[in-house]
Amino acid sequence: MHIYVFKAVLRTLLLPPVGLVLLAVLGAILLGLRYRRSGWTCLIAALSLLGLLCMPTVADGLTALVQEYPAFDPASATSAQAIVILGGPDSRNRAPEYGGQPGVDLELLERLNYGAWLSRQTHLPILVSSDPANVYAMSVSLTRDFQVPPRWVDWRSHDTFENARNSAAMLRAAHMTSILLVTSSTHMVRSLREFSATGLLVTAAPVHVQAVREAGPYKYLPGPEALLRSNRAIYELIGERVRELFVVLHLRRQQPG
Repeated sequence: MHIYVFKAVLRTLLLPPVGLVLLAVLGAILLGLRYRRSGWTCLIAALSLLGLLCMPTVADGLTALVQEYPAFDPASATSAQAIVILGGPDSRNRAPEYGGQPGVDLELLERLNYGAWLSRQTHLPILVSSDPANVYAMSVSLTRDFQVPPRWVDWRSHDTFENARNSAAMLRAAHMTSILLVTSSTHMVRSLREFSATGLLVTAAPVHVQAVREAGPYKYLPGPEALLRSNRAIYELIGERVRELFVVLHLRRQQPG
């Protein structure tokens, strides 16, 4: 469990906005110590990057870099035997508006909503995969809010690598080898490659697919929603590079001599 806590803390410290705020604080400290050139460099770079990442046009560009798969067409031919829905950000185990039952945040709710809709369209069973707290909230929400209870529940996965391995093992035990994979569009590239590496036949079914937006002055107005999208896109760009690095290291270890 400690490795997952370390990864979460590292992600928070390095990615915007916290990473850039820390850089700005460093700049202020350097200025106070009379290292003016270094201080102003850190301060200006941090504030400038923060402002850029808050712009919708920048967030759109970063999202386009990691969004490779179009929306899935349920009418298209597919050999899928099950739907796998991946967990997202933290859920609430006790939501007052649900009488103390679990609740899910908007990003995860979007995945559950789409997964349940796909299940009704295709009549395929659902597997949910996440850590214990999130997967419990996912199961409750699917059953309570969408009347589509999951057939399989993987509660042991804390990252995409474990999502893929644990889900594949559960599906193979049920003699299933082909899935529709539901996750956010920015997360789909890395997720699909991890699941495909297990030998499963995977069809992408992303949610929150970015549509082409009309040009306008609002695209240059900074806002928190754009910063959130920039954060997620940067995380996926880094995550895919890290995944590729581990694949290369694994292949080198397998080479003789």
